[in-house]
Amino acid sequence: MGLITGLLTLPVAPVRGVVWVAEKLNEAAERELSDPRVLRAQLAVLNQELEAGDIMLEEFEREEDRLLDRLHAARAARVPDDRR
Repeated sequence: MGLITGLLTLPVAPVRGVVWVAEKLNEAAERELSDPRVLRAQLAVLNQELEAGDIMLEEFEREEDRLLDRLHAARAARVPDDRR
């Protein structure tokens, strides 16, 4: 970056920094949302909540389906496609 460009874009430098941090946070969140270990732990907590009577069966089934869909998608994304 040249001196003139550096001086002219200096006022937007904090914005670029915020955008970079937001991108890194988004990447970390996506990794956690698709981590099979995290998803299995969430399923275990969900089972415990059902057994303790903290949630109703309908809510359990809805959340279980959502978590299993995410787990299936995470596993499918990690498996290489052998059909190519």
